[in-house]
Amino acid sequence: MKLLLIEDEPSVISLIQRSLSAAGHEITVAMDGKSGLEMALQHQFDLIILDLMLPVMNGMEVCRNIRNSNSSTPVLMLTALGTTENIVSGLDAGADDYMTKPFKLAELEARIRTLTRRGKEPEKEKSTDLLKMGDLVLDKITKTITRNNQPITVTATEFRLLEYLLSNQNRVLNRMEILENVWDINFNLGTNVVDVYINYLRKKIDKNSSVKLIHTVFGMGYVMRQTYEDPK
Repeated sequence: MKLLLIEDEPSVISLIQRSLSAAGHEITVAMDGKSGLEMALQHQFDLIILDLMLPVMNGMEVCRNIRNSNSSTPVLMLTALGTTENIVSGLDAGADDYMTKPFKLAELEARIRTLTRRGKEPEKEKSTDLLKMGDLVLDKITKTITRNNQPITVTATEFRLLEYLLSNQNRVLNRMEILENVWDINFNLGTNVVDVYINYLRKKIDKNSSVKLIHTVFGMGYVMRQTYEDPK
């Protein structure tokens, strides 16, 4: 695979280059955000590994510009900034996954395989393209969501989360299941990324409707079902 590494620490660059090249990948390196963005927009890569703290242009700006160009190339953020707020900000900027330094090379390679495999999954039958619950409709092909025929704007991560919840209607899903299926690889369970994104969705999906769809099952996780009771 062709990978773009946007990173300014020589020791990290050397480590990743040796490991991923030995695994058969072709690595292109950019040592500042501006040149990394130019490479990402001018050439085709299977995946981009992106640091946050970069000279000239930071990783958040780089990621937003990549997504604003309508590029769907998977972006894996790799950074020393590992708080829940940092993770959520990175995902909101358009990243597909987020790893913190120091990291294990085996985990980095596993995440690369998972992210690139996601983009190559074959399309499913047309009958599964629409997921519905009441007046909520998610279209997997057009990547749109409506409720009561009104469009709802969500981020890529929110879309994947809602798709997973709708695919498991009336089933209680614990945080580990959600992390593994929406983000593919486990984040540090000490963070509350799942809770943050559930609240994001509630504000967009349930806020203006008397029928609440996203619910907390205390001590167990979350479930999508129709009820007139307010979500906890």
